[in-house]
Amino acid sequence: MSMRGGHIVAIDQGTTSTRAMVFDRSRRPVARARHELRQIYPRQGWVEHDPEEIWDATVETVKAAMAEAGLGAAGVAAIGIANQRETTVLWDRRSGRALHNAIVWQDRRTAPQCDGLRAQGKEALVRERTGLLLDPYFSATKIAWLLDAVPGARAAAEQGDLAAGTIDSFLLWRLTGGAVHATDATNASRTMLFDIHRQAWDDSLLDLFAVPGALLPIVMDCAADFGTTDPSLFGGAIRIAGIAGDQHAATVGQACFEPGAVKSTYGTGCFAVVNTGSTPIASQNRLLTTLAYRLDGQPTYAIEGSIFIAGAAVQWLRDGLGIIGQAAESEALAKGAKADSAVYLVPAFTGLGAPYWDAGARGALHGLTRDSGAAEIARAALEAVAYQTRDLFEAMAADGTAPPRTIRVDGGMTENNWFLQFLADTLAIAVERPAVTDTTALGAAYLAGLRSGLYPSPAEMKQEWRAEARFEPRMPEPERERRYEGWLGAVARTRS
Repeated sequence: MSMRGGHIVAIDQGTTSTRAMVFDRSRRPVARARHELRQIYPRQGWVEHDPEEIWDATVETVKAAMAEAGLGAAGVAAIGIANQRETTVLWDRRSGRALHNAIVWQDRRTAPQCDGLRAQGKEALVRERTGLLLDPYFSATKIAWLLDAVPGARAAAEQGDLAAGTIDSFLLWRLTGGAVHATDATNASRTMLFDIHRQAWDDSLLDLFAVPGALLPIVMDCAADFGTTDPSLFGGAIRIAGIAGDQHAATVGQACFEPGAVKSTYGTGCFAVVNTGSTPIASQNRLLTTLAYRLDGQPTYAIEGSIFIAGAAVQWLRDGLGIIGQAAESEALAKGAKADSAVYLVPAFTGLGAPYWDAGARGALHGLTRDSGAAEIARAALEAVAYQTRDLFEAMAADGTAPPRTIRVDGGMTENNWFLQFLADTLAIAVERPAVTDTTALGAAYLAGLRSGLYPSPAEMKQEWRAEARFEPRMPEPERERRYEGWLGAVARTRS
């Protein structure tokens, strides 16, 4: 057995899978387990997850990772949690059972409610308090929908019998045996109910969205004492000491601790985050003002651009079209595409995110010719993610953020070297892939390790960050601009 308390377990509960990883004192991954998550599509534009499936997978993967590392509960200093943001659960406080499937961040069912509030001129209030746009992406209208759609839910909520929260809150409740209903500031900042300036739930927004305040968790720092696990789960009580939404955890895992540092994560979606320091910057170009993280009560802010479909486009190649058997095959297929192909995929399967925020847009393929085939479509899917990233960076530049010299990337798509080279070419910026690519899990582990005294200060963490590979731009500028102009034209033809 390993020495007592010498490891951190990170739970990375994502959109397509639930993972657990064990990190040692040097922040090296020593064990991992993964369970794929079923996607539920009740109607067009609706996306749900089964909370019980998420819970079962969380317990299963933590046990499996600890077993692989040869650890009992005494060998774990703390648990950290990273989670898919905005995805919302409503549950009974007495039984702990969810009243409905979780409504996933990609879900668009509340677009009419958002449109109605926008028509009433309410977006300015939301923007001012939360840094967000009025969009079904965020949690507030999801909670309201659940309260109205589940018979008796609103009355039960008014009586204090129900709890609501993002996935981190639901898992924390279950892990602690119902003892703790809490979240961290990053997850709270994505609900459209949290004032990021006062760092508190906002009564005006609770009234606007008809969400009873008694439903909501207390809000804590990202590195904090969130309670301990029920001893029956993992053979003993384990401290829970870190929570952050997945993109904030990745920001920490990439050691983006100084203003101007940029990371871009390529998982199901793509999320580019630039640290703006202690001052929130209001975007004038439909990006989001959000928290990077909160430590010792001090919020650090960020500008974020959110793309709904990144790795999900590669999943579509596999599951929807059947032109690849596994995601890794997309690289070889893209390399074989015709060099002069002008096929563009606009992957608006659940609308377009930043900077367009077009909930009504739907995916489209443009530029198909008789000689277009699987290779050209696969390449277009990868290229679309790079073009969408440039859309975000163009908006960030228009907001006055300094042009980055490099961006740090992570997520499943970053295993694809062809994609990273095309990304560097499209952005005209060097792209760095870290030595530890599981940065979301690493960030969750780091927060828990920081609180439990196992890991060093953010300044030391920043100094120790290392790149495993670097991709320099090499595409001629005329070609880069011609390709990007083609993308903008494809988007214009796709917009609703």
